[in-house]
Amino acid sequence: MVAAALDQGAGYGVVLGLGIAFALGMILVTFILRRYNQELQTSEMFNTAGRTVKSGLVGSAVVSSWTWAATLLQSTGVCYRYGVSGPFWYASGATVQILLFATLAIELKRRAPNAHTFLEVIKARYGTAAHAVFMVFGLVTNILVSLMLIVGGSATVSALTGMHTIAAIYLLPVGVVAYTLVGGLKATILTDWIHTFILLIIIILFSLTTYATSDKLGSPSAVYDLLMEAATRHPVDGNKDGSYLTMQSREGAIFFVINIVGNFGTVFLDNGYYNKAIAASPVHALPGYILGGLSWFAIPWLTATTMGLAALALESNPAFPTYPDRMPDADVSAGLVLPYAAVALLGKGGAAATLLIVFMAVTSATSSELIAVSSIFTYDLYRTYFKPDASGKRLIYMSHVIVVGYALFIASFSVGLWYAGISMGYLYVMMGVIISSAVLPATLALTWAGQNKWAATLSPILGLIAALIAWLVTAKKECGDLSVACTGSNNPMLAGNVVALLAPVVTIPILTFAFGPQKYDWKSMMDIRKGDDHDLATAAGLDLENIPGGHDETAIEFEDEQKKLERAGKISKTMTIVMTLAFLVLWPMPMYGSGYIFSKPFFTGWVTVGIIWIFCSFFGVGLFPIFEGRKTLVHTFKSIYLDLTGKRHPKTMHAENVVVGESHTPGDATPPEKVAPKEEVQ
Repeated sequence: MVAAALDQGAGYGVVLGLGIAFALGMILVTFILRRYNQELQTSEMFNTAGRTVKSGLVGSAVVSSWTWAATLLQSTGVCYRYGVSGPFWYASGATVQILLFATLAIELKRRAPNAHTFLEVIKARYGTAAHAVFMVFGLVTNILVSLMLIVGGSATVSALTGMHTIAAIYLLPVGVVAYTLVGGLKATILTDWIHTFILLIIIILFSLTTYATSDKLGSPSAVYDLLMEAATRHPVDGNKDGSYLTMQSREGAIFFVINIVGNFGTVFLDNGYYNKAIAASPVHALPGYILGGLSWFAIPWLTATTMGLAALALESNPAFPTYPDRMPDADVSAGLVLPYAAVALLGKGGAAATLLIVFMAVTSATSSELIAVSSIFTYDLYRTYFKPDASGKRLIYMSHVIVVGYALFIASFSVGLWYAGISMGYLYVMMGVIISSAVLPATLALTWAGQNKWAATLSPILGLIAALIAWLVTAKKECGDLSVACTGSNNPMLAGNVVALLAPVVTIPILTFAFGPQKYDWKSMMDIRKGDDHDLATAAGLDLENIPGGHDETAIEFEDEQKKLERAGKISKTMTIVMTLAFLVLWPMPMYGSGYIFSKPFFTGWVTVGIIWIFCSFFGVGLFPIFEGRKTLVHTFKSIYLDLTGKRHPKTMHAENVVVGESHTPGDATPPEKVAPKEEVQ
C-alpha cells in the first residue's frame, strides 16, 4: 500500500474549501452581472447563457468540458503502458470529434436557433418514439461521463490524501452543485475559464520541471536515456523493438480505435456540447469550437508525454512511490500514474498540484454535465410531456431540482461502482460500446433530409444489441469468462466499439429505403420556441427586451444571422475535414508505418513542439477571453467604482444607455423602432 503524500486535511480543504470558494465567487459574479449588466437569471439564461457567448469563452468552455479526470489520468496511463504513441493516440483520437462537431454546432444554430437541447430537434423532426430513444442514449452518455469524472477524481483524491473514497465521491459535487444552482450555464462557462487558466499553468509547470529544472530529470536528454534503460528492463509487447520511443505500437493502435469510437459518442450525444453551441453567439460558434479543439489537443498530449514518461523514467528512483516495484496494473487503470509521477518529481508540491488540477477537471466537467441533464429533464421531459405552458419561474425551479437530484444519483451510483471494483479506465473504454450506435443517426438528423423516423428510431437500438453481442462473445472466446478484467481488455472492447459505431452504416440505408426517404423541409425545427420569461422579468422590474437572451429577433436580424451561419457552415466543413486528416493520417501514420524509433534530437523536438503548443493554448483560451471581453470588463469595473463611491447609481447608467440610441435621430426623421441590441457576453 502506497502511503498518501498529503494528509486528509489537504483533501477536505481542496474538495470542500475550494468548492465553497467557487460557489461564493459565482454568487458574487451573478450579483454583479445583474446589478451592472442587467443580467437576470431567467430560464433561458440558466440553460443557454443568453445565446451570446463569444469565441474565447466558448473555446475555454469546450476545453474545460473535454478535460475530464480521464484526460489527465487515462492519457498518462496509456503513455505508461505504450510509450510516446499513447499520448498522441489519446489526444488526436479525441480532438477530431471537437473539430468535426463544429460543423454540427453550426447546423444546430442554423436549423433550430431557439433549441435548448439536441433532443428537442429530434422530437421536432421524428416525433415521440425517436425522442424517447435518443433521450435514453443522451442521458446514458451524461451518466457515463459523470461516473468517469467522479470515480476517477475520487480515486486520485484518496490516493494523494488518504481521504476515504466514499467521502470524496459525495463531497466532490457539493461546490459544483452550489455554483451551478446560482449561475446556471453562465456560471459554468465562467468557472470553466478559471479552471482552464489554472490547469494550463500547472501543466506548464510540470513540463518545464520535467524537461528543464528537475534535479532528477531536468532535460529531454536525461528522460530519453532513462526510457532506453526502461525498455531494456521491461520491453513493451507489440512495440517496435519493445521501445517506449516509437509510434509503432500494436496495443496503442487498438486503444486509438477504441478511443476514437468512444469519444464520438461522448461528444455527439452529450447535450453539454450542444449547450455550448447554443450558448455561443452565431458568429462565434465556429471559431470557438476550432479554438477549443486545437487548444485542447496539447493538454493530454503534453501532460501524458511529460508525466507518463517521467513515471517510466523514475520508477527505478527511490523517490517513486512504488519503488522498487513497478506500478500494479490496477493502479494504472485507476489513473494513479500522474499523481505518482508528480510526487516523485516535486514531492508534496507535486501532490498538491495534482490534487488541484484533478479537482478542476472533475468539477468543471461535472458542472457541464449537470446543466446538460437539467436542460434535458426540464425541456425534453417536463415542458414537452407534462407542462407545455410552464412559466419561466417554474422551469428554473425544475432545473434546480434536477441539478441536486442528479448529483445525488451520480454520487450514489459511483459508490456502487467503487464496491464492484470498476475503475475509470474500464468505464472509459466501455462507453463507446453502449452509446456510439446513436452517433450517426443523431448527426444525420441535422445534416440529411432523407433519414426517416424508422432509421432514426431503430438504428441506435439495433446497433447497441449488435455491439453488446460482439463485445461479450469476443470476451468469452478470448478468456473463457466474462470477468471485469477480461471484458475490459483491448480486443473485446475493440470489437464492441467498432460494431457500435459502424452498425448504423448498414441499418440506416436499409430502413430509410425500405420505408421511403423522408424529404424533410426543416420547418418544424424552426418552430421550437424559447421559454416564456416575462414573469421573471416583470417581478424583477426589468424589460425582457433589454436582458441578454430576452430580445426577440426581427426578420432582418434573422436573415443576416442565417447568411453568416451558412457561410460558417461551408468554412467549417472544409476546415474540419483537413484538420481531421492531418491529426489522424498525415502526422501519425508515416511514423507508425515506418516503425521509426525516436532519436535523441527528434525526441527533444517532439517535446519542444508540445511545450510551444501548450503556451499557444494558454494564450488562446486563457488570455484571449480577457482581451475579447475587455470592453465589458472595463464597463463593469467602472460601474462598480461609480456605484461604490456614490457618484452614479446603476439604474441611472442603464437609463442613459437606453437614451443614447435616440439622441442621434434627426428632427425630421421618424425614430426607428427601438430594438435592444444583443449584448455580447464576454
